[in-house]
Amino acid sequence: MIHFVLLIVCAVAIYLSCEWFVNAVEWLGQRLNVAKMAVGTILAAFGTALPESVVTLVAVTTGATEEAKNIGVGAAMGGPLVLATVAYGVTGGILLLKRRKERRPVLETTGLPSSGLDGVQALGDEKDMKRLAKDQKWFLPIFIVKVSLGLVAFAFKPALGLLFFGAYAVYFWREIRSGDDGGGEDEELEPLKLRPKAAIPATWAVVVQTVATLGVIFFASQLFVKQLDAIGPMLGLSTAVTALLLSPVATELPEIMNAVIWVRQGKTKLALANISGAMMIQATVPSGLGLLFTSWKFDGALLWAGLITMAAIVYLLLSMRAHKLTPGRLAVAALFYVVFGLGLIPILA
Repeated sequence: MIHFVLLIVCAVAIYLSCEWFVNAVEWLGQRLNVAKMAVGTILAAFGTALPESVVTLVAVTTGATEEAKNIGVGAAMGGPLVLATVAYGVTGGILLLKRRKERRPVLETTGLPSSGLDGVQALGDEKDMKRLAKDQKWFLPIFIVKVSLGLVAFAFKPALGLLFFGAYAVYFWREIRSGDDGGGEDEELEPLKLRPKAAIPATWAVVVQTVATLGVIFFASQLFVKQLDAIGPMLGLSTAVTALLLSPVATELPEIMNAVIWVRQGKTKLALANISGAMMIQATVPSGLGLLFTSWKFDGALLWAGLITMAAIVYLLLSMRAHKLTPGRLAVAALFYVVFGLGLIPILA
C-alpha cells in the first residue's frame, strides 16, 4: 500500500513543482532575452529532460554488466517514444476539454454552436504549422540514424556519439538565435510565485525558484519510477514490460505536466514547444552517451519502439503539412503508444 501512496504523493509533487518551474522559467527566459518559443524548446526542455538524461548517464557509465548498461539504452529509446505519443496525446486531450468548456457558455447564452471552439479547429495558421513542423523535421532524420545504428556494428561506431552532441549544439544555437516567433502569445507573465508581490522579481529569486523546483522534479521523478518498478510485479507485469512500458512514462512525466499547465494557462505554443524541444534532447544527448559507452545494439523490443516513434512523427508531420493539426488529431497520437504496448506482447512472450 505504501508504494501506491508514494506514487500519488510523487505525482502531486511533480505537478506542483512543474507549476512553479514553468512560472520561473518564463521569467528566466525574459532575463536571458531569449525568444518565447526558445523558453519551451530550450530552457524548459533542458530542465525537464535532466532526470532522464541522468538515468542514461549513470546507467551507461557505472553499469557493471552489459545488461545494466542497456537500461540506459532503453531510457534513450523510451523517452522519445513517450513524448511523441503520450505527451502529444495528453496535450490534445487537455485542449479538447478546454475548448469544450469554452464552448459551453456560448451555447448557454445563444443556443447556437460556437464556431471555431471545438476539436476541429487547427492549432494555428500556416506559419504556426511550419514552426511546429520545424522541430519534427530536425528530429526525424536524427532519430532514423539513431535507430539504424542500433542494427549494425562497426569499429568506429562509438565515435559517432559525438555527432549527436554536435547535432544538439546546432539545434540549441539555432533556437537561441531565432527571432521572437511566439506570435504575440504570452505577453503577460504571472508574478513569480516566490515573490508574488514584486512586479519585476529579482534575478536571484528567479534562479532560486528554477533550481529548487528542478531539484524537487528530479528526486520526485526518480522516486516515482522506483514505485512503478515495485508495483509492476505486484500487478503481474514482468520486469521487461515495466521497464519498457511504464518507466518511460514516469520519466517523461515532467514534460507532460508542463504541457498540461501551459495549455491550462492558454499557452499552447509553449506546451508544444516544450515537448518538441525535449524530444530533440532525447534524440541526441542520451543517444550520444549510449553510443560512447555501450554496444548500442537493439533487440526486437527496442526496434519496435523506434518504429512506433517514427510512425507517430510521420503522422504528426503529415497533419502539420496539411495544416490540419487539430486537438483531436493530436490526441490520436496517444493511440500509437497503445499499438506499441500490444506489439510488445508477442515480442516479450
